[in-house]
Amino acid sequence: MGKVLIFSAPSGSGKTTIVHRLLEIYPQLEFSISATSRAPRGQEQDGVDYYFLSQEAFRQAVAEGRFVEWEEVYAGTCYGTLRSEVERIWAKKHVIVFDVDVMGGINLKRIFGNDACSVFIMPPSIEELRRRLVTRGTDAPEVIERRVAKASFELTKAPEFDHVVVNDRLEEAVAETRAILDAFMAR
Repeated sequence: MGKVLIFSAPSGSGKTTIVHRLLEIYPQLEFSISATSRAPRGQEQDGVDYYFLSQEAFRQAVAEGRFVEWEEVYAGTCYGTLRSEVERIWAKKHVIVFDVDVMGGINLKRIFGNDACSVFIMPPSIEELRRRLVTRGTDAPEVIERRVAKASFELTKAPEFDHVVVNDRLEEAVAETRAILDAFMAR
């Protein structure tokens, strides 16, 4: 088994931005592409951003035991980590980087134990989180409110992660995350 880095946060906290920065800096890191039962948004591409599966294909993969972990994040919308994705990255001797929802992050840490470093990216406040989601312009107002309500619950799960990084200023959050990653990689 190789090492894994797990990044989780409420939607709009900036975890994906931080993950992309780390992937640019560290050549030994490789992003694990999650599978989802939702339709692509905007410019998302199958096999690049997610593996887009129909509800039926997702349920079939679950039944066949093809997921390391999976969850129905929103009603009718499932996300999961395919075993084949983990095997593909470890075959290259790379460190897996997971960018997953909060419960997925907790599940992955439980599965990978000491071979995993879990990082919770915390927004500076719920108000700032709402502002970021609105500014992002990808979701309808009712979707934003649903994400903000879910974030309140997700913030209570932060103590279950190895590290919590507050993303108030992006460059500081990236630097703090790099220090965590360097210490983990040196073990």
